[in-house]
Amino acid sequence: MHLSDLWFIAIAVLWAGYFVLEGFDFGVGILLPVLGGGDTGRRIMINAIGPVWDGNEVWLLTAGGATFAAFPFWYASMFSAFYLPLLIVLVALIIRGVAFEFRGKRDSARWRGGWDTALFAGSLVPAILWGVAFANVVRGIPLNAAHNYTGNFFTLLNPYALLGGLATLSLFTLHGAVFLALKTTGGLRQRAAAAAQAAGGVAVLAGGGFLAWTEASYRAPGHAGGTGAASVALAGLAAVALIAGVAAIRAGREGYAFAGTAVAILAATGALFTALYPRVLPSSTSAAWDLTTGNAASTAKTLAVMTVVAAIFLPLVLAYQGWTYWVFRNRIGAAPQPPPQDPQAEQPTAAGR
Repeated sequence: MHLSDLWFIAIAVLWAGYFVLEGFDFGVGILLPVLGGGDTGRRIMINAIGPVWDGNEVWLLTAGGATFAAFPFWYASMFSAFYLPLLIVLVALIIRGVAFEFRGKRDSARWRGGWDTALFAGSLVPAILWGVAFANVVRGIPLNAAHNYTGNFFTLLNPYALLGGLATLSLFTLHGAVFLALKTTGGLRQRAAAAAQAAGGVAVLAGGGFLAWTEASYRAPGHAGGTGAASVALAGLAAVALIAGVAAIRAGREGYAFAGTAVAILAATGALFTALYPRVLPSSTSAAWDLTTGNAASTAKTLAVMTVVAAIFLPLVLAYQGWTYWVFRNRIGAAPQPPPQDPQAEQPTAAGR
């Protein structure tokens, strides 16, 4: 295996980790106006992801940085082609981050409501556009011989990509609902479980249809053997895990349900990257102009240095994030209210004090 292949796998792992961890963050934000009820319920939902959401976004930064360093030509062509969608995603993520920080700065229902709307929009937009973007990466975009994008924004809004956006939206919404059912107590837990059951059917249909379309149409030509079989196997695993997760939430087993949706997202991401390999960005204009792990990679020395640095620091980062999840592992809910006092209760007299 060449180092370029190793880093292609590493980038796939980073994106899979991002979608699993940030996926339930997006889902919670999308469900905020649906499940929150009053301000207390929305506060609990935000607190459920409050300690971890910013750490989850580190996976995105690392994936982007690794792509830039390991495959600069892939990075240049992809970010140029997806400039407007990625700018929209960036603005949405900024608004979302600001909403987390500013929501509690004023004791005003109108103020909190405005930031709740921003949090919802900042979660909904990336949940859709990440699916649209990755579907276009797998499908291929119009590139010329110089690997410059020759399409426009509306070229990216093809039926396959739109189905990809629906698939990620439904999967992340389901994942977030299951996370809330696992993380909260009381009425919010029950509402989250009901929302997960409702979202499960849509996620199975959209996600299953998207993966089936991928395997039928967009696997790398000439790789119907090992990588083709692996992609089909991962797609099948994603479907089984997703169905098992939906069944588990119906049975009230939130832990198994969360494991099922997490495995489904991991396997689906793996199926897409395996279907893509050895290409990193296909050209829909001509297969001769595809970007691959060979012609898009940095020099061998650069990849070797990156590998050493990753081997040293990656375990530390994973250990720290795992410790964070362990510290904040308990369920959360509304604080118990003291029983109301009886206004008719006998008051002590002066002589009895």
